Amino acid sequence: QVQLVESGGGLVQPGGSLRLSCAASGTIFSINIMGWYRQAPGKERELVATIPSIGTTTNYKDSVKGRFTISRDNAKKTVYLQMNSLKPEDTAVYYCTLRQNTVNYWGKGTLVTVSS
Repeated sequence: QVQLVESGGGLVQPGGSLRLSCAASGTIFSINIMGWYRQAPGKERELVATIPSIGTTTNYKDSVKGRFTISRDNAKKTVYLQMNSLKPEDTAVYYCTLRQNTVNYWGKGTLVTVSS
């Protein structure tokens, strides 16, 4: 089993920054993809960014390109999401995900609120 625990959410003003972290535990295979999704009130969950355990090919939602950066520390089994120039439309619950052997695991989410 895999457990994912997110942290780092909170309230931030427009234009501000936050850094989300997600620590994985359990049986983690060497080949996997970790990432972040988000779900705003009344909207469907959407992909924000992904990063593989091997290689450097990252993937971003168009609206966050140039503002968000995903990274990971395999030794710590942790993935990060640095979010800069935050906008009110970035307000959502952010979920960490790990995919390995065709199985998707999810964290419980952390709330990010961008408001003045």
